[in-house]
Amino acid sequence: MATCTLCHHHCALEEGKTGFCRVRTLKDGKNVCGNYGFATSIALDPIEKKPLHRFFPGSTILSFGSYGCNLRCPFCQNFQISQYGRSDFKENYVSPESLVQKAEELKKLGNIGVAFTYNEPLLSLEYIIDTAKLLHEKGMKTACVTNGNFSEDVARALKGHVDAYNIDLKGFSQSYYDKLAGNLEMVKGFIRTAASYAHVELTCLVVPGENDTEREIDAMAEWIASLSPEIPLHVSRFFPRWNMVDRDATPVWKVHVLAHAAARRLKYVYTGNC
Repeated sequence: MATCTLCHHHCALEEGKTGFCRVRTLKDGKNVCGNYGFATSIALDPIEKKPLHRFFPGSTILSFGSYGCNLRCPFCQNFQISQYGRSDFKENYVSPESLVQKAEELKKLGNIGVAFTYNEPLLSLEYIIDTAKLLHEKGMKTACVTNGNFSEDVARALKGHVDAYNIDLKGFSQSYYDKLAGNLEMVKGFIRTAASYAHVELTCLVVPGENDTEREIDAMAEWIASLSPEIPLHVSRFFPRWNMVDRDATPVWKVHVLAHAAARRLKYVYTGNC
């Protein structure tokens, strides 16, 4: 048995069994990702869809997803892959070499590299690092779309490998993160470290009755600006889905009001899903 230190859950891993995330496992006494190269989704997306608005705008990026997540957001739009484990999917292994070859083939369509996304990609940091090394040899980029709920050691391990992140900053209170099985201070630490070496954009999904006050978005924007007022923030509209269908979609006007409030402190604020 060994304690996993990738995130705040600190799962006690047993040989051949996974932790809370359904991904990290113990193999021959070593903490490894159980979904190395396991693909559930592969697609070529506009980079703005990640969303990354200030990193090679107008380009496309090959997006790779696996399974598993270390949070339990009740509104997850990708719950069909993030909230399930290996046995729920047909085996589909994609080696780092094969993924990079596919990325190269798509250069003719404006592809700049690979984005690890859809589920929580940082659970597979070994696969990300191995693929990123090959991508960089080909002059291509690596991006991650993540909840950021990982230790600063994870962020440091990805330095020199990940070129750009979109990181969810889901709210700005621990009471809200408690509902998602997350840890706000850990997310803030990850963002701080990642922003020291990579391009970082942040996304806040505005959920009615949860994180939708001007006071909270102002506190969030103030903290982001303390790192850099040039870090882009995407203020995004919630739609009811999965286990949160007890409320309507966020009013469009509310998204714009909160975006305007954030823009008092930040240079680049975008609205999403509007």
